Amino acid sequence: MPRPALSRPVTRSGQTSRAAPNPTPAATPTRTPHPTPNPNPTARRQLNLATRHQLTTTAGIPPGTITSRTRPGGPWQRLLPRVYLLQTGPPDQRQRALAAVLYAAEPGSDPLSGDTAALTGGAALALLGIREAPYTPTDVLIRAPRKLAGPPEVRPYPTTRWPRTITVSGIPSTRPVRAAADFAARSDQPADQIRSVLAHVVQSGWCHPQDLHTELRAARLLTRPAIRAAAAELLAGVRSVAEAQARDVLSATDLPTPLWNARLHTPEGTFLASPDAYWPDEGVALEIDSAEYHYTRDSWHATLHRRLRLESHGILVVSATPSMIRDTPSEVIAALRTLLTLTTTRPTPPTALARGHQQLALFRGSP
Repeated sequence: MPRPALSRPVTRSGQTSRAAPNPTPAATPTRTPHPTPNPNPTARRQLNLATRHQLTTTAGIPPGTITSRTRPGGPWQRLLPRVYLLQTGPPDQRQRALAAVLYAAEPGSDPLSGDTAALTGGAALALLGIREAPYTPTDVLIRAPRKLAGPPEVRPYPTTRWPRTITVSGIPSTRPVRAAADFAARSDQPADQIRSVLAHVVQSGWCHPQDLHTELRAARLLTRPAIRAAAAELLAGVRSVAEAQARDVLSATDLPTPLWNARLHTPEGTFLASPDAYWPDEGVALEIDSAEYHYTRDSWHATLHRRLRLESHGILVVSATPSMIRDTPSEVIAALRTLLTLTTTRPTPPTALARGHQQLALFRGSP
């Protein structure tokens, strides 16, 4: 007997429907992974440095991640409290200087603006190439009345005289004249070291001696004998410790007072040289040649060429080293006295015109 056909379910319309296939399990929705927080934009602006506030708030990096990455052997380093170097290699001097500014700047501000913290003192001068200026400890100005305790390598100083700031090698800094005054105010270096740094700031053309004198007076530093003497020397044209010692020696004699670092030109206006001391009426120059700056062959040749230029225009030159002025000043004085006496009967006067101090441009292209 044949099997009865299996009946199919009937719809309301009377049509049969096929059995629905077994449903496939619903696919699990895939989650789009959150991008890893990237501090690189901040680090690129800040010499590969970032503060904790920038990492957590701006870059969105969890505090635990910062802790793990700054463990020994990790990819980051903690340079100062709340300041991190996002590299494995050691920091250079620029990074250390900027780290001090990042540490001292107010957390919510742009640390590169120079509005709440700025490098000053010896570290700012060292960035400008003043070799005698010390990098550490790093002085940073902050706005009073805000106070901030710093680690040993950073010295935050509140000030009510907030200066105009500039950017030097990517670091917000005070202008050279203020940095020099702040260095003089806070330095524990010997008097001759302070004297030398101030002289090199002026000699390098970063500020005019009169502007530095004004800044020192505004900071009430001219009450200190050593700083007052250094400022007076700069106003007189002295630009180094050796020249200052020579000035002291000459001041104790009856020799005429020379011009210091006068710029000598030919009658047509061509620059000749700028001797350390020059007696324009007699046409006599004193050149103080230190081994530090004249030791190489090229430097020595340049010194000889300068002397030939002076002598070819009728200027008599006495050359001495700083040690001669310090140890045997009488011999230098005797040589100068002889030449100054000889010039009274000279038939041909020197063909050179002396001009005073000329300030160098602070920035390329500035007037």
